[in-house]
Amino acid sequence: MTSATQRLPRLLALVPYLLSRPGIPIADAATDFGVTPQQLRKDLELLWMCGLPGYGPGDLIDLSFDSDSITVTYDAGMRRPLRLTASEATSLLVALRALADTPGVPDSDAVQRTLAKVESAVGQARPSGVVIGLGAEDSVDPEVRRTVQSAVTGGKALRIRYYTASRDEISERTVDPMRLLLVDGRSYLEAWCRSAHGVRMFRLDRIDAAQRLDEPAEPPSEAEPTDVSAGLFQPAPDQRVAEIELEPDARWVAEYYQVDEVDELPGGRARVRMRYADSAWMTRLLLGLGGQVTVLSPEELGGDVRQRAHAALRRTRHLPST
Repeated sequence: MTSATQRLPRLLALVPYLLSRPGIPIADAATDFGVTPQQLRKDLELLWMCGLPGYGPGDLIDLSFDSDSITVTYDAGMRRPLRLTASEATSLLVALRALADTPGVPDSDAVQRTLAKVESAVGQARPSGVVIGLGAEDSVDPEVRRTVQSAVTGGKALRIRYYTASRDEISERTVDPMRLLLVDGRSYLEAWCRSAHGVRMFRLDRIDAAQRLDEPAEPPSEAEPTDVSAGLFQPAPDQRVAEIELEPDARWVAEYYQVDEVDELPGGRARVRMRYADSAWMTRLLLGLGGQVTVLSPEELGGDVRQRAHAALRRTRHLPST
């Protein structure tokens, strides 16, 4: 029995195939598609009921049979080759890039060949009126990615310069790589951090620089891989939850930082719930967004933002006018 996922690609390919081979025997076509002649006849019977909107007799695909051969007499527009829209091609490209950088992919050469074809298709894709950014995966420094991947596969320690968003600081660390993993479309290095004396997850797009060391990576025996089956970040008792509304120009916050929920609002705005442990850091983040954010809760967070904003305005009164 043929499943729908097997049958649909065959149906989409049948019309262009038959158009380029008018009068082909049913047995030959069935052989090319790897199905029985009986199954191919069922596919042809289904194609007779497909066509353009309106679905009157003149809108449907029409086929003719001469003994055991097939000819398409009306293609209902299926003569045109399939083309990806810009958004479809870009989304596929991002997924393939992430797959290509995932260790342990059995046929990485096939992924790279497909990636090259899709990259070519992106340039030919039809505009769709939708703008899609490539996101965090596209912002990973290629040299950083190569160095980290080389250290993981070669079992070598790494020295990295890493930006910690929750503390808004950059630090130098020496780590013992354990594995690379892909979670929610982002690449992470899981490693034993010698500074923190624990297992840490490092987002690749936040690694500013990486140097592979000559010494071997030797995580201690207590370094256990993180269980990410329920998500990478789990709520902690000391974390609070902020509910904020972001204007369109500030939606990058929901993509760059870990958030719990994103609700779409009219006009391209979004309502976001995100956890935070450091109130000072959260206040700085919101102040930096200016008029592009509204704090809904908690009340004390909104009060801190207002207080800091008023204090900044009072200081500006003493500045000379230009």
